[in-house]
Amino acid sequence: MQNRMELSFSAVSSNESFARVTVAAFIAQIDPTMEEVTEIKTVISEAVTNSIIHGYHNQSEGMVFITATLEEECLELIIRDEGMGISDLDEARQPLFTTKPELERSGMGFTIMENFCDEMNVVSEPMLGTTIYLKKQLSTKKAIYN
Repeated sequence: MQNRMELSFSAVSSNESFARVTVAAFIAQIDPTMEEVTEIKTVISEAVTNSIIHGYHNQSEGMVFITATLEEECLELIIRDEGMGISDLDEARQPLFTTKPELERSGMGFTIMENFCDEMNVVSEPMLGTTIYLKKQLSTKKAIYN
């Protein structure tokens, strides 16, 4: 059975924790491990923060969109913005690369997302926004007890 949720919110940094907790609550229904919940919350945090800081340059007029789909124990996430987009995606995906060093950004967002998920695809067009597709197979605690 497939279950899906959609979420949209203003590109305001205080909404990052709202997004993280909302997705964690959504996946709680399949009883994932605490480590998996922590990883998903981190992935959401990185993606949303990237949208707010890089996509919208901390201008609150924009919106961030999240779609989460659960099918069996597989979680698919789509995090999208309609912001500035990324002109050089290969460069942006390099560890430690950041366009905002003055904000003490580590440049590890994409690397963290990639390491915590099984699949990651990023599509971006300058001035049209960025969409991040993530997939993670969850090994729920229910599976351990069966």
